[in-house]
Amino acid sequence: MESFLASFASVGLAEIGDRTQILTLLLASRFKKPFTVIAGIFLATFVNHVIAGELGAWISEHVGRNFLRYVLAASFLVTALWMLKPEKVSKEDTKIKPYGAFLASFVAFFLAEIGDKTQIITAQLAAEFHNIPAVVGGTVLGMMAANVPVVFMSGILTKNLPIRLIRIIAAIIFAILGVAALFNIHGS
Repeated sequence: MESFLASFASVGLAEIGDRTQILTLLLASRFKKPFTVIAGIFLATFVNHVIAGELGAWISEHVGRNFLRYVLAASFLVTALWMLKPEKVSKEDTKIKPYGAFLASFVAFFLAEIGDKTQIITAQLAAEFHNIPAVVGGTVLGMMAANVPVVFMSGILTKNLPIRLIRIIAAIIFAILGVAALFNIHGS
């Protein structure tokens, strides 16, 4: 359960203000088919995070546990700093081909997730917890928890949420996670 909850919370927080969340806003605005966009995002996230989880598990089998602990701690600390940097959406991110809402959402989201901090976090957590189903389940649900409200409330969210404050709080949480991983506080 710890691996699921840590994965859910880590990715849910990391996704706030991320370029894929901005992409979600663009997809929802462009297609106005919320359930179709959500289905595309869900499948893209699931496929992407399964790959990341498998990669993380493979790495954990071939690298020493202490080294992984330091990599995990460093990655959480880097993510904390990354949270403070606002993401920009490039013109490439906004170009959606006319293949339909589902396929466009799937392809755009899958490509945007490659190398994204949530994919990296998924690989790291899979390496740390050795429980790919729980980690992927948590990261996918964390991603959906952060993006589904954006689909349904895009207009309201962009006007009323203090994204900068949310990023600072998320950065603090990731810094705490980094220190906890460094000192192996969670007890693994």
